[in-house]
Amino acid sequence: MTAIQIAASDGPAEAYLSRPSGSAPLPGVLLYVDAIGLRPRIEEMADRIASWGYVVLAPHVFYRWGLADALAPKADLRAPGEREKFFVGAMQRVGGLTPDLSNADAPAWVAMLREHAAPGPIGVTGYCMGARLAIRTAALFPDDVAAVGGWHGGSLATDADDSPHRLIDGTRAAYSFGHADNDRSMPPEAVATLGRALVAAGVEHRNEVFAGAAHGYTMSDAPTYDETATERHFTALRELLARL
Repeated sequence: MTAIQIAASDGPAEAYLSRPSGSAPLPGVLLYVDAIGLRPRIEEMADRIASWGYVVLAPHVFYRWGLADALAPKADLRAPGEREKFFVGAMQRVGGLTPDLSNADAPAWVAMLREHAAPGPIGVTGYCMGARLAIRTAALFPDDVAAVGGWHGGSLATDADDSPHRLIDGTRAAYSFGHADNDRSMPPEAVATLGRALVAAGVEHRNEVFAGAAHGYTMSDAPTYDETATERHFTALRELLARL
């Protein structure tokens, strides 16, 4: 478990690298953060995935706005009103991280993961807005990405020309999506649209709604955390990454 620095498209970016002890080369997994960003909870999740036998890289995708620690919540987001206050700034960063910017950074993330992982296919898992980045990375690197996980993702299937679901055709990855229930950023019609795109692309996939789980269900430092849904996600993700 190491804090490293990556030369991204617009400057140096922090990242968290996790791997089990030992020298054997292991498959690589790129972990895209949620809107809250790179912080201890993300590191915990990276460590758990790494314990299954992977090298996991979690980049600070919001590096253009400041260091990870400076952008991380200073208050407990589970306390009344704190999540809402934090997200005023967080959503500005999410909106500012356009596809042009995130796509420009993705080669640096993949290259750094390749430096530390075994040769061969890689996996990508993303949370909240990170699910969009995961699909975009699979589209940018169709010969490299063999598995894509998206968990409580938002705006994965919209009417926009650059909607992530439009990129699935042409990728070769297996996909596993665990949507939050009653999620305004991913309503039932969007889940259905995503499902049709997966079928049309002919890729192996799971496209499920986790009943009763709110947006952000994997994040134990947020008020929407749901332990049952989180464990279900880890089970599905482990099955997905076993393809690597």
